[in-house]
Amino acid sequence: MRATTIHGPYDVRLSEVPDPKIDGPTDAVVRVVASCICGSDLWPYRGENKITPGSRIGHEFVGIVEAVGADVRTVKPGDFVICPFVVSDGTCPHCLAGYQSACQNLVGLGSSRADGGQGEYVKLPYADGTLVATPELPDDSLVPSLLTLSDVMGTGWHAARAARVKQGDTVVVVGDGAVGLCGVLAASRMGAARVVAMSRHEPRQKLALEFGATDIISERGDAGRDAVLELTGGVGADAVLECVGTGQAMTTAFDVARAGATVGFVGVPHGVDVPIRTMFSRNVALAGGMAPTRAYIPELMADVLAGEINPGLVFDSQLPLAEVAEGYKAMHERRAIKVLLRP
Repeated sequence: MRATTIHGPYDVRLSEVPDPKIDGPTDAVVRVVASCICGSDLWPYRGENKITPGSRIGHEFVGIVEAVGADVRTVKPGDFVICPFVVSDGTCPHCLAGYQSACQNLVGLGSSRADGGQGEYVKLPYADGTLVATPELPDDSLVPSLLTLSDVMGTGWHAARAARVKQGDTVVVVGDGAVGLCGVLAASRMGAARVVAMSRHEPRQKLALEFGATDIISERGDAGRDAVLELTGGVGADAVLECVGTGQAMTTAFDVARAGATVGFVGVPHGVDVPIRTMFSRNVALAGGMAPTRAYIPELMADVLAGEINPGLVFDSQLPLAEVAEGYKAMHERRAIKVLLRP
């Protein structure tokens, strides 16, 4: 079978790898219908995260169950399933509390125990704790939106939940990648009266408006802060979604938060310092982290299947798996918001 492997900075390839097989009683083998490239995949791609040369990559996919182990009860061969971006057992105290991304037996996709998602097939353990089946085989037009539930839509939702977005709020979203755009959609869905998207890129601005943004601010740094404060009469936002993970993004998030607000952060931190003095003096809270997307899939899946949300619009490029290297290049160069891959 074919699967995406990473060999060094800017060196992603489609390689022949062994066909997966059931090894344990909780395993499942899934035939991938669609996968995608994540913004966090770009950290190892750019050489900013350590890699094992030749390892598989990718952590977002949907597909059809091909085979299951003897103990699997919640999915069966033939089911269409959504896979969250990490594998969780579903039974540990953290999973039972709704934080599957902190599972005591967490397994990463693309590790020695679970295949990377950008391939033709994926084998993973803990199928019952991880995979979520749709009620029936979905129409292919819904596949992109269902695919976003594996990561970016659930992560944007987690940012809004962590920031305590409520009806009538003014919300600022820092970051215009797929997660930030899904954060805009989440805040709007939760009833925010004003959603301010910070974006410098016209196609992303357009999609933010389609997802429910009421205002766009293209400035960054101090100028971006000043623009938000002007827009809010000098008060700032009731809730801020930090969806980037850089020091500048976190600084902006706190700069535009009003006293008593909460910053919901989901960007993978790289070079971030938390402004504890600001948090203390202005009673600004910080909440969030790695999103437990497994917890959100049932609710968001129902919204997708009912046509209430269409987060699949974040995919502005679709490529065959054979062109995965071009997909990485396009996202690295910001020519694409998010790339969907078909086997």
